[in-house]
Amino acid sequence: MKKVKVLISGCACNRKFGELVENVVKENALNAEVSIVDDIMEVMQYNVMTLPTIIIDEKVVAKGKLSYEQVKELLAK
Repeated sequence: MKKVKVLISGCACNRKFGELVENVVKENALNAEVSIVDDIMEVMQYNVMTLPTIIIDEKVVAKGKLSYEQVKELLAK
């Protein structure tokens, strides 16, 4: 099972992106566990300057907003 973290800020648009990632996993029955990280101290540990950021198994794989299809393709790998 993939461990997926979505690093976000507290803004509504980043929260929607987190929901999008969760929906991709649910709707496509992907073998992944998604956690939304909005704690600034935890986000800073990943040394990223762009949010939202997707991390899979502790590796940064995408920065910035992606479309539904882009997230689906990324998580299906």
